[in-house]
Amino acid sequence: MGGNTFVSGNERFFGDDEIIVSKTDMKGRITYANRVFLDIAGYEEKEVLGQPHSMIRHPDMPRCIFKLLWDTIRDGQEIFAYVVNRCKNGDHYWVYAHVTPSRDTTGEIVGYHSNRRAPKREILDREIIPFYTELRAVEQQQNRKEGLEASQGVVAAFLAERALAYDEFIMTVGQKERRGYR
Repeated sequence: MGGNTFVSGNERFFGDDEIIVSKTDMKGRITYANRVFLDIAGYEEKEVLGQPHSMIRHPDMPRCIFKLLWDTIRDGQEIFAYVVNRCKNGDHYWVYAHVTPSRDTTGEIVGYHSNRRAPKREILDREIIPFYTELRAVEQQQNRKEGLEASQGVVAAFLAERALAYDEFIMTVGQKERRGYR
């Protein structure tokens, strides 16, 4: 499971009315996965519970975006992000994820909760896939550490050029023509 990075090149889709839900503990191990998650990823519940959420990580997903996601939720903030995931059989699927910290009654973070919806295809094709392709290329040109730092720099420059924070970029990405960026 964990080290398998085979990709088939086949994309899977889920309905606009479906929501993928998962929960993890503080270390990112899956504690809950709904039926939509299991069906699209091609796993049985017993195969995912207790496993790192990274088991569905697609190798084309930029590491810098995952670092941004984890840094944000560990700081107690929510984040929205476009993510490509890998199915058990090597297929892939795109999601528009909303990830939030889960808190206990005292307000302490005890895990993380993610709801994922089907993203709009035109946003993926026009904005996200080209940007992620660029980020992965930067990451692969150097060793892991330097590649991650370089891709983080690309994201920072991209956002600075547009005078946007990451969450503002994600929330307005569908409004390209009105905002005049990218």
